[in-house]
Amino acid sequence: MSDDLFAAAAETAKLTRAPLAARLRPRSIDDVVGQAHLVGPNRPLRRLVESDRLSSALLWGPPGTGKTTLALAVAGTTDRAFEQLSAVTAGVKDVRETIERARQRLGERGQGTILFLDEIHRFSKAQQDALLPAVEDGTLTLIGATTENPFFEVNAPLRSRSTLFRLEPLEPADVETLVRRGLEAEGATATDDAIALLVERSGGDGRQVLTSLEVACALSDYTRVELEHVEAALGTSALRYGRDDHYDVVSAFIKSMRGSDPDAAVYWLARMLEAGEDARFVARRMVIFASEDVGLADASSLQVAVAAAHAVEHVGLPEAQLNLAQAAIHLATAPKSNRTALAIWNARADVRDGATGEVPAHLRDAHYQGAAALGHGDGYRYPHDNDAGWVAQQYLPDTLVGRTWYEPSVHGDERDVGRRMNERRDEAGGDRGQDVAE
Repeated sequence: MSDDLFAAAAETAKLTRAPLAARLRPRSIDDVVGQAHLVGPNRPLRRLVESDRLSSALLWGPPGTGKTTLALAVAGTTDRAFEQLSAVTAGVKDVRETIERARQRLGERGQGTILFLDEIHRFSKAQQDALLPAVEDGTLTLIGATTENPFFEVNAPLRSRSTLFRLEPLEPADVETLVRRGLEAEGATATDDAIALLVERSGGDGRQVLTSLEVACALSDYTRVELEHVEAALGTSALRYGRDDHYDVVSAFIKSMRGSDPDAAVYWLARMLEAGEDARFVARRMVIFASEDVGLADASSLQVAVAAAHAVEHVGLPEAQLNLAQAAIHLATAPKSNRTALAIWNARADVRDGATGEVPAHLRDAHYQGAAALGHGDGYRYPHDNDAGWVAQQYLPDTLVGRTWYEPSVHGDERDVGRRMNERRDEAGGDRGQDVAE
């Protein structure tokens, strides 16, 4: 009896001294913040848990998105026993002991067992294989958590027996909900500016924001958390801007790259990142810029911008700041041409204004039965049959022959594009439009 009392007292003391993130762990799936695509009304994970029909699952997502939280919430919602292991410290012996306890429960009380295995990607192939028999025969329901792609890090047999649930970074509204719950748990209040800075700097990581909040509360003596307390907890100064400033700074960033000033481009990029601007938004703007303002003057610019956008998704901040800076400097120093943008803008405007016409017969689809009888494809000349790789023939409707929408500039690689176009026009013995000035 006394042992039980001491154990209960130790558990209470541990909870009291535990980090804020641990103290706010939900007791049921209803308490989970975020991941509405999984635990919202009638969403898949919620339905499986509430009907107690959850089979083995893999929770995959960035740090702080709630993988452990979700597993504990599942445990609090079902009638099954719950065991937890970390792949960092557990070995095959621990796994076998857990499986044996699960078998005893199932045999003696008919109670199933959920094993939550954190950082499952750290388990070796042999360790993962040790779980397979118990997962296959239903002795255990495995919930594995990983920050790594399970298609690379989890053995195929184990992965094929598990449902994969992808967790996303928390939305700002969800992070704010966590902050307000944390303030209530700490018995403190906070200014709107302090809360806004915590949310902006969270990066969708719930554990990180609660850790920062806990420090800020301690600095405020658990009274009113001010902006200065959050700045000290984060180790950074608050630099934010309102809605109008947002558009002004973005505009300055774009115009600095267009004006070929790499220093100004990096400065405005730094302003946006320090203000908590969404890095994905910045990357999208650079992808657009690469085609709108650089175009074929430096065709590699689009590849650089797209690569930076991918890096933001796969690497995330703060490391992705390097990829964004490289892309911004590349775009700023690249030769500029807006001729690609003008081509599509003007062509679409002309189509809207009625510049339409029939597809010439020799360009029409000739692959179906009866097409030849209609004259489809007659007279079409296959460019690859020519040593030059091109042939002079009509590609526009009769009513639009001679119209030009794309006129290369003389900047960067586009000078060579213009030269090739003019050479072909000369060889064709006709002029489809204005020659490009060399």
